[in-house]
Amino acid sequence: MAANHVIEHPTSTGLDNRKMAMWAFLASDCMFFGSLITVYLVSHGRAMVGPFPQEIFDIPFTSVSAFVLLMSSLSMVLALGGIQRGNVQRFRIWIATTAVLGCVFLGGQIYEFTEFHHAGLTLESSIFGSAFYVLTGFHGTHVFIGVIWLLSLLLASFKPGLVIREKSLNVEMAGLYWHFVDIVWIVIFTVVYLVEA
Repeated sequence: MAANHVIEHPTSTGLDNRKMAMWAFLASDCMFFGSLITVYLVSHGRAMVGPFPQEIFDIPFTSVSAFVLLMSSLSMVLALGGIQRGNVQRFRIWIATTAVLGCVFLGGQIYEFTEFHHAGLTLESSIFGSAFYVLTGFHGTHVFIGVIWLLSLLLASFKPGLVIREKSLNVEMAGLYWHFVDIVWIVIFTVVYLVEA
């Protein structure tokens, strides 16, 4: 009789094929973000009309948003720890916390975009505006998708008869995605905001 802990979909490496697929997706996404960051770096200094980054960036506000997103990585680790130990209540608390922190970050980004728009920075206003909105907007879309994923995992935890430990791989993959999004933001925050400041 097969052991209870056999991996459902093993690859030749012994890793689950869904986890391998997630790593492959993240690698391709990393290249895509790398391309967007490169385009931003090449184009942002060529803006001939304002507003310019130094005129509109609010580093303290964006620093708080960055801190919120980084704290969501910690809560994601705690959520994964909860599900791996079979503690459903702990999992629910921390996965919900992660989703809420993601929503706070998105709210901050929407507020920031609104302020920038009022200051005259739009997609069409300059090459800097185009590169900035595409890069940060694409990242924000990733955060939004991550929040939806986290909420779906939270709702699934209420399914009657669910064996929570068997679903820990789903949470682990969501965690990989969420940590990737956080790391990308650290790079964007450093390159786009801090370097300009």
